[in-house]
Amino acid sequence: MTPAAATAPALVAIAGNPNVGKTSVFNRLTGLDLKVTNYPGVTVERQEGRLDLGPHLQARILDVPGTYSLSSRSAEEQIAISAITGIPPYERPDLVIMVIDATQLSRNLYLLLQVLETKVPTVVALNMMDVVQRRRQRIDVRRLEAEIGVPVVEVSGNRGTGIDTLRATVVEVLSHPDRGIPGWRWRPEHPALLEDIDRVGRAFPESWSGGDPERAWAWGMWALLSVDESDELEGIPETVRREVLDRIRRAEAEGRQIETEVIQGRYEWIDEHITGLLSGDLESKTRTEHFDSVLLHPAWGFALFLLVMAIVFQSLFSWANPLIDGIDGAFSWLGTGIEGHLGPSLFRDFLVNGVIAGVGSVVVFLPQILLLFFLIGMMEDSGYMARVAFLMDRIMKRLGLHGRAFVPMLSGYACAVPAIMATRTMERRRDRMVTMMVIPLMTCSARLPVYTLLIAALFPPRRIAGIFGVQSGLMVAMYLFSTVVALIAAGVLGRFVFKGQNVPLLMELPPYRVPHWGSVVRMMWQRASLFLNEAGRVILLCTIGLWILLSFPRHPVLDVDYDALRTEVGANPDSNARTLALGELDARESSDRFLRSYGARLGHFIEPVIEPLGFDWKVGIGLIGAFAAREVFISTLGVVYGIESGVDEHSSTLREKIRAEVRADGSPLYTPLMGLSLMIFFALSCQCMSTLAAVYRETKTIRWPLFLFAYMTTLAWTVSFAVYQGGLLLGLR
Repeated sequence: MTPAAATAPALVAIAGNPNVGKTSVFNRLTGLDLKVTNYPGVTVERQEGRLDLGPHLQARILDVPGTYSLSSRSAEEQIAISAITGIPPYERPDLVIMVIDATQLSRNLYLLLQVLETKVPTVVALNMMDVVQRRRQRIDVRRLEAEIGVPVVEVSGNRGTGIDTLRATVVEVLSHPDRGIPGWRWRPEHPALLEDIDRVGRAFPESWSGGDPERAWAWGMWALLSVDESDELEGIPETVRREVLDRIRRAEAEGRQIETEVIQGRYEWIDEHITGLLSGDLESKTRTEHFDSVLLHPAWGFALFLLVMAIVFQSLFSWANPLIDGIDGAFSWLGTGIEGHLGPSLFRDFLVNGVIAGVGSVVVFLPQILLLFFLIGMMEDSGYMARVAFLMDRIMKRLGLHGRAFVPMLSGYACAVPAIMATRTMERRRDRMVTMMVIPLMTCSARLPVYTLLIAALFPPRRIAGIFGVQSGLMVAMYLFSTVVALIAAGVLGRFVFKGQNVPLLMELPPYRVPHWGSVVRMMWQRASLFLNEAGRVILLCTIGLWILLSFPRHPVLDVDYDALRTEVGANPDSNARTLALGELDARESSDRFLRSYGARLGHFIEPVIEPLGFDWKVGIGLIGAFAAREVFISTLGVVYGIESGVDEHSSTLREKIRAEVRADGSPLYTPLMGLSLMIFFALSCQCMSTLAAVYRETKTIRWPLFLFAYMTTLAWTVSFAVYQGGLLLGLR
């Protein structure tokens, strides 16, 4: 293809192992001119940018997910080979830029050899050459180029050196594709393995190989390493699956391991042909090795890890609070201002309590989302996140997860929404789904006001043995309870719902480096934009829906003539008493209207379901209101009990109302046993539409948010029922 003949932008795929600086090279080439979507059929981000190659040649550049090989055992890993080779619905790229970590040359070459087998025009970007030079080492780039048969360009993604040369080489290969097609090929010496690969390759439809025997051969090797009885791959022809399983059984009967033969054969080729490429100071201990001797130490490494996690935890809990309070205050000020300029009307109520409150409930998550992804980006770019995964893997693998699940789960203590978004750092769909389904069980900050109110109102501030406070002990117990339940749920879901082979954590420990600030900021902006554009829309619609539920009918028939009472109160000559009485009447009327809303009727409707848990219909209304956000439970109870605005968990008036509330038979409604049942229900139920919206955004289907809501609500009802009814049987109140 000559530049003049180009009729459409060429497609360039940029591929490589994880942590090789692929994102930095991608950013340098695109200048951050990109769009973010998802790959077809899976929730893996597809980043595509514009690559300006001159006045006559434009290209689209696609960031392929990082992978250690083209041998895949999950749908996400299959994206790499699909995007590189053009399996429908993916386009076949016109060129692949293979980014290689020059400090880990031999390990990175394994993936490169697999890419070269696909016969797609390829250019190698030998990244981190500045690190190699600092170590006083040298790589014979020209010899490497001669061995693999495609252009090799020295670059540094962080510093930007070599990017212009890389861009010029891309132009050259796009204009003359033959220069990027390797003459390299590997053929095993074992005749049985030759037959295995050949037979499986011929089992593929011609559409997969385009009639090219070399590509069919590459597909045969890929299938023998990727397809088995427990893989998650979709779209594999049944003829291929049968042939692979038959070949594996035949090999095992002969005492052979096909996977070992292929992998070992490739590495033998690498050892034979690439020896001598690296020279210089190869023995001195690197800075990374010095750091790892501390950060991966069983004692010191874990202590430092706990310190880092404490900083992450503290930032999400405390550092974000001023911004969250500022956003809350700004939207409250805006709502109050509009109320002052517009007379009482349905439109004003909709605008203030529906639209503005809804937008505020979306934007309020931004401080935590931005902070979490800033910290994750720093840990990822510096190389420390890989060490976190390594340290936690010994614990998490017992639950069928690996170490990367720990950071999102920990983040769930602050807020489930950014924590669910953080599961994108996990490569495997099964691991992401299990983690996503248990994050809402962690005690988020929105539950704390509810716990604070109930503990302060129903449990006396006494001490056990003169040391342990009952109230503080209960708060700690709720945290421990939610954590234990989340870990148990992860094990159960991983075993029975998201079945799959427990894949060990295999990852490169990249060298430590200074984070690339542009990449970190770009990731923060992308996550925030995706949340606002997708999950935010769902949250806004749900907020408006709840406003309708709790605000209509607009003019219900009331049993009390409040206008007559106001006229009577207005005759009181004492202005202070008159103002106080009018305020109380307004609160009573607002409560009366609220108790006749559709939401209140729904509370009455669900009362038979929640009564065995110790709750009445008023608590049911609070649970419905809490679906907007768990802490709304408190303000909803304030409206139910006719308390004026400004109600929070520290309100003594609300606490007194709760203590005084009785059932129809005169017995107290809110008892310590009922309070414990209610706290457990809040700990285990999914009373948060924002969480469901985030899960919908990540899974792109309503199925998993519904599953999450159903299983958590069922779990919450069951445990609360056991606690309340069991307590009654034991004579507790």
